[in-house]
Amino acid sequence: MQDAKPPHDAKPPLDAKPPFSRLQRVDDVPETGLDLKLVASEAERARLAAIDGLEALSQLEADLHVDRRGKAGLRVTGEVRARLTQICVVSLEPFETQTRETIDVVFAPQAESEAAHARAAAEIAAALDKASALAEQPDPPDPIIDGRVDLGALCAEFFALSLDPYPRKPGAAFVEPAPAQPGDAPASPFEMLQKLKK
Repeated sequence: MQDAKPPHDAKPPLDAKPPFSRLQRVDDVPETGLDLKLVASEAERARLAAIDGLEALSQLEADLHVDRRGKAGLRVTGEVRARLTQICVVSLEPFETQTRETIDVVFAPQAESEAAHARAAAEIAAALDKASALAEQPDPPDPIIDGRVDLGALCAEFFALSLDPYPRKPGAAFVEPAPAQPGDAPASPFEMLQKLKK
């Protein structure tokens, strides 16, 4: 009897390793700060491409500067860059593009981070204009877990934010199909797809 397989869309376990992970200990960051260059391996890029629904991810790298923030906090600034292949929503053709996203995130010990998130949520809930309160609310610090931050996971998160959810190949334009004439046979979905590709 074969073991039952998980459903296709089953979520990974909570303790599953992130597809791109670079752990940095807070205590290892000097007072003068730390400059780092992160480069994703081929296997890591393949996992990120699968998660983000990309045809391919040929490059993912980041230049980061990590500063101490108080006694136990950090601030991470820098930029993540990528070269990737997506499918055009108009022509359905693959095309290569590049993305670039700025990173500026503050980290604090977990208890301090959780308290800051709770205060921010309470202020937004108490506001009459919740949309304005949300827009004006500074981002609470991200948590430091067990004295470490995952800079790789941070870069993967900002890379995902840089992706266009409706990618369009340069020059691609949607063309409305010609209206059907009386007596015309209805076009099959495959014929319509071929017209869109042309």
